[in-house]
Amino acid sequence: MDFCLSPPQRELQARTRQFIAEQVIPLESDPRRTPHGPTDELRRALQDRARQAGLLTPHAATSLGGLGLSHIDKAIVFEEAGYSPLGPLALNIAAPDEGNIHLMELVATPAQKDRWLAPLVAGDIRSCFCMTEPAPGAGSDPSMLQTQARLEGDHYVIRGTKIHITGAVGAGVGIVMARMEDGSATMFLADMDQPGIRIERQLDALDSCFAGGHAIVHFEGLKVPAANCLGTIGQGFRYAQVRLAPARLTHCMRWLGAARRAHDTAVAYAREREAFGQVLVRHEGVGFMLADNEMDMHAARLTIWHAAWVLDQGEDGGHESSMAKVLCSEAQWRVVDRSVQVLGGRGVTDLSIVATIFRDMRAFRIYDGPNETHRWRMGRRIAKGGTT
Repeated sequence: MDFCLSPPQRELQARTRQFIAEQVIPLESDPRRTPHGPTDELRRALQDRARQAGLLTPHAATSLGGLGLSHIDKAIVFEEAGYSPLGPLALNIAAPDEGNIHLMELVATPAQKDRWLAPLVAGDIRSCFCMTEPAPGAGSDPSMLQTQARLEGDHYVIRGTKIHITGAVGAGVGIVMARMEDGSATMFLADMDQPGIRIERQLDALDSCFAGGHAIVHFEGLKVPAANCLGTIGQGFRYAQVRLAPARLTHCMRWLGAARRAHDTAVAYAREREAFGQVLVRHEGVGFMLADNEMDMHAARLTIWHAAWVLDQGEDGGHESSMAKVLCSEAQWRVVDRSVQVLGGRGVTDLSIVATIFRDMRAFRIYDGPNETHRWRMGRRIAKGGTT
């Protein structure tokens, strides 16, 4: 692997970094940031700025108006975007839209792309991904899927309940995972404002960076035309992995930017704040924590780049993205936690962006499969004679 950035990559990195600094960070105190995420009004304002800068939905294909980024390119841009809690939303690369765009590019029909993917890439609508269910339904074990889809004439009728659905409130389209009569799973595309879909409520959560927050969603006899099946009938579990492998990695990319922001904030404070006759950074207890931060971020970045390189070679990459998810989520959490400690009282109040990053990042060890599930799968691979 060549870890050196090419001139076009350096230009893209610098352009994204400048955009985040000048156009996004100044809006971090905007009152349209709510406990359930930025409002759609704020989202549109941010994305208008990204559109003018030529950075909107950069991971989408050039034929759709994106930049057609490779996974390595994404690692560069997504880290820079993650430097602000509003950055991924501004560039239209936040979860779940980023992963849904990737999946729909691969498996949606031309008609489905015209109806849902094009406006999603343009930032005209948001989306959600409806798979997780309350017990005893699907969670870290998708095979426990309880939501049912039954063919009735030329429509499928979907019944079930989903929970922790990010972005459901205000979404224009949802990808709904449901079990078929033969026990297989299928994904369906559905407009979220139609009869048969009821959002029970938004959940109060630690994080506040996702537009629409997280919700409980009921599918009460939702009728979906057969033409709105996403991909092949019965291939839902396989498509979930197609979506999740790169989506785990892009989480790592975005949160690396957030960790770097927390670290930079702590460093700036430690260079100015004095205690016991010298600035904090001169005290070994603080200097060592900041040194550990730099090592954790360096290791996370190399891990991301390796997994991105594997995906760019056309390989499955599921194992590499799974390892990256565990390594990065834990390393980046340590960076933010240490940064809070260095900042002291500032780190746990609204006097610093780090408190927001701390709350937002805690769930990263749960998103896209809890770390314990990934370790369990790695252990099974080792037991079968495989290697990590």
